[in-house]
Amino acid sequence: MATIHHEPGSFCWFECGTTDAAATTGFYKQLFGWRSEDIPMPGEMEGTYTLLKIGDDDIAGLYQMAGPMFEGVPSHWMTYVAVEDVDATAERAKSLGGTITTPPMDVPGVGRIAFLQDPTDARIGIFKPGEHRGSAQLGMIPGTFGWSELATRDTKAAAAFYTELFNWRTKTDDNPDMAYTEFMVGDTPIGGMMEMTAQHGDAPPNWLPYVMVEDTDAIVGKVEELGGKVIIPGTDIPKVGRFAVFTEPSGAVLAVIKLEGGHV
Repeated sequence: MATIHHEPGSFCWFECGTTDAAATTGFYKQLFGWRSEDIPMPGEMEGTYTLLKIGDDDIAGLYQMAGPMFEGVPSHWMTYVAVEDVDATAERAKSLGGTITTPPMDVPGVGRIAFLQDPTDARIGIFKPGEHRGSAQLGMIPGTFGWSELATRDTKAAAAFYTELFNWRTKTDDNPDMAYTEFMVGDTPIGGMMEMTAQHGDAPPNWLPYVMVEDTDAIVGKVEELGGKVIIPGTDIPKVGRFAVFTEPSGAVLAVIKLEGGHV
């Protein structure tokens, strides 16, 4: 079992809300070779929560969106950031122009969480670990989540918000065609940010998790075989790797990447 400790400001959990939990779970198990374990929802919540695993280690979660609160909400992935104090972080987000979409609450047997919307309308979760420590830290092996990327129409406002909220540092390249900003905890890059263009259509600003893979094109081929939809086919990023973006059958968007030089 992996030792788990997420530094404040690091991505610590990934969670898929879906309109068809059974189909979505089956899709990802076949695509990535993940295992799954269904457990009762904590507290007085009804239904089950599915833990997605590599071996015996939890790497992400999945649940069925049901009830009036999810009416009109599409299937989606949520990225969580580890914080020392959920309540203080939520209030800080509010003072920085963000919105608390779900107030801080305890999840029995798990920890304390809240959901926020940044000033550019992208949503993100915050998590103070309790009995559950978050995603297992297995390095950048295939099947793990290794990156999260913010697509937004106002990178300046987003950078100001997240650097103040999570004490992230930023590094932006000088590509004249498409500037890309890296978010860092200390000196460690953990995610990125890009400006949304006309190619994004009317999609809302969003955080997109990436799963590490051995062969991007092989994954793309399996996506359609399993009932998913390819949004961006295998595409090379010079000096980085080859990535693709797709949806599972119920519509949740996810990315994969094969890093140049392989995975650690």
